[in-house]
Amino acid sequence: MKQRFWIGVVSEEHVKIGEKDGFAQLCHGKHAPLKRMNAGDWLIYYSPKTKYPDGNPLQAFIAIGMVKSGNVYQVQMAPEFSPYRLDILYQPCHNVSFVRIKSKLTFVSENPNVVLLFRRGHFEVTKQDFITIANAMGVDFSGMEIKV
Repeated sequence: MKQRFWIGVVSEEHVKIGEKDGFAQLCHGKHAPLKRMNAGDWLIYYSPKTKYPDGNPLQAFIAIGMVKSGNVYQVQMAPEFSPYRLDILYQPCHNVSFVRIKSKLTFVSENPNVVLLFRRGHFEVTKQDFITIANAMGVDFSGMEIKV
């Protein structure tokens, strides 16, 4: 199966929870975006804000990881909230400002209103855009399952 590369849009506070526990949760716990990802795919989290809904602006790529098995599962967080999750093997990295690298990203130049793309909450990017972001985040791919 072809390796794919994804951006997930989630507040920093929520990303850090998933990063600590090794999972991804997207689009307020929806199943569909997670189902699109397979084992060996990569996910980069972009955080527009520090907290949802009223955090401080952040606009940075803040976490990166590889999809482990691709098995989507559901957890009950509250009586009326059972979001879907996917296990991720997160990699050490540092935040990188979107403004700092946006001129190098084809998904920005190809989308006149990139804000609408981010509002989707989850979208695929090219391998080259993924590598550009990952390199800016300081990710070391030695020994990783990616053909760079």
